[in-house]
Amino acid sequence: MQPGYFCVAGVDVSTLRHIRPVLRRDRLTTDLLRPNGGPFDVGSVVYLGSTTNAGHPPELEDRRFDSARARWLFDDGPVDFWDTLHKVARESLAEIFGPELELWDESGTVDVGEGRSSLGCLKPEKQPWLYVDHRGTVRLVLDYLLPSVDLSVNDLRLYEMDGRTPRRDLVASVEKRLESGVEAILSVGLTRPWQKWGDTDKRHWLQVNNIHLEDNPLWQLSEER
Repeated sequence: MQPGYFCVAGVDVSTLRHIRPVLRRDRLTTDLLRPNGGPFDVGSVVYLGSTTNAGHPPELEDRRFDSARARWLFDDGPVDFWDTLHKVARESLAEIFGPELELWDESGTVDVGEGRSSLGCLKPEKQPWLYVDHRGTVRLVLDYLLPSVDLSVNDLRLYEMDGRTPRRDLVASVEKRLESGVEAILSVGLTRPWQKWGDTDKRHWLQVNNIHLEDNPLWQLSEER
């Protein structure tokens, strides 16, 4: 993520379908986060006002909204939030993204214009492990998959205000809890199309949007600012 911007992923509380609030012409700015006076945080129930479908494969969850109308209603309780995560979570990436997701190069991709979804929650079969790479990017490894994947983690709670500098103390804390066996549910998604260096085409790349842990499911960004 570039400094000053963020993405939102959530579920419609009435249908539990995944949605991604988007603006008509611009990206969401960090003034819309709860610590900055906006409505969005992990586990927050937000009124978006009227929305229109702006999705196309694989980003079928996109819903256009007016940020001036959005408002925070309340924070879900930890037990209810964890229960909701369990209801929407799936046990494999294939269940979430379908056969269009191809695992390769330690990651996964979906071709532009293909696929049935770009958001989901995963119950990993085995505990993942978390680390910070040499470039200062937080990454998560699912080594039980064949081939295994090593994914970037864009959870803002694990970064400083600039959205780029990792909070190594928090990363270490999360990894310690994962190692101890605390159950995790991963919010996963596909990036907007981009062409990786050395590749021939733009693709949607698999990433981790949030890491949810059973021992503190309602860990919010506002607690870290």
